[in-house]
Amino acid sequence: MQRYLKTFGRVTPSFLFFTFLIFLWSCHNENSNASNGPVKKVSVQVSGTPSVVAEVKGIKITNAELEKGIESDLFEARMKVYEIQRERLKGLILEKLMESDPKKMGLSNDQYLEKYILKGKGKPTESDIKAFIKERNIPATQVNDHTKDRIKKFLGHLKKKELIDEWLESSQKSGLISVVLPKPKRPVFKLETGKAPFQGNKDAKVTLVEFSDFQCPFCAKGATLIKQIKKKYGDKVKVVFKNFPLPFHKHAQVAAEASLCANEQGQKLFWKLHDHMFENQNLLKKEDLINSAGKLGLKKGPFQKCLEAGRYTAQVKADMEDGKAVGVRSTPTFFVNGKMVTGAQPIKVFTDLIDEDL
Repeated sequence: MQRYLKTFGRVTPSFLFFTFLIFLWSCHNENSNASNGPVKKVSVQVSGTPSVVAEVKGIKITNAELEKGIESDLFEARMKVYEIQRERLKGLILEKLMESDPKKMGLSNDQYLEKYILKGKGKPTESDIKAFIKERNIPATQVNDHTKDRIKKFLGHLKKKELIDEWLESSQKSGLISVVLPKPKRPVFKLETGKAPFQGNKDAKVTLVEFSDFQCPFCAKGATLIKQIKKKYGDKVKVVFKNFPLPFHKHAQVAAEASLCANEQGQKLFWKLHDHMFENQNLLKKEDLINSAGKLGLKKGPFQKCLEAGRYTAQVKADMEDGKAVGVRSTPTFFVNGKMVTGAQPIKVFTDLIDEDL
């Protein structure tokens, strides 16, 4: 049962801290004297990094040299720190807002939270619990009163967090809150797309480059993400595909070469085979690909000749070298106008970046 409970969302340390903070307020019944003054602005001082970080026999090592090649690792580490700070800041802001509200007079933190923020909406229903069990495929034999109680508490925490976030956002829009906590900036890389297959307007304001592996299950999710992005933005986003077959995927290399053999006959046929391979990752052997080519409308003879001759082996290798040069180490990896996104992240991560540039 424990392994099913561990799948209750991707619970991060910052989320656990935030839910613990809610619990802490629930146990803290000290009333505070209200003040009518607005919440003070929150500011964070960030110390600058020196341009020279070391010196060896008079030879200086700069910060730019230090960070070259590890930009993405540093960004991810800084984002983890930022997320922890942000959740802590939310707790502090919430506490200050409650303390400064005249309506809190005589109410504990828990009572105020329930009356003015949650408003009775923080309790999951029986249908919510059933939907959760169905979504997580928890076997019926593992579902009992104890399990349901744990699910109910978990969903309750999620709902409380959602309602508090909405309340804080509303308070910020009304001018009660001013947050100046700096968010780390994604590193921007320059990528050469060359003759790589693409779809969309070639002069689009936003270019999304994907490094992918046709045998990678996460890349199949990435392909679904690309479809959602194309549906939302159409030709406003140019989508470029670069091959990055991982060495431990037995059929990824031949599938990568097959995709470029298809592209030789037209980009529409490339995307047709692209979709087919991601939808049928059990059919990536050379003979399977040759059979699929004929069914998808490609000229089977030229396709087979291209594949067997290894015509695009060098281009696949060049794609991988391009990826390694900008820090690609896993698939799928995306670049939105040069800004790296690793993995099949929620679509909001992509839409935020795209909307920012549009």
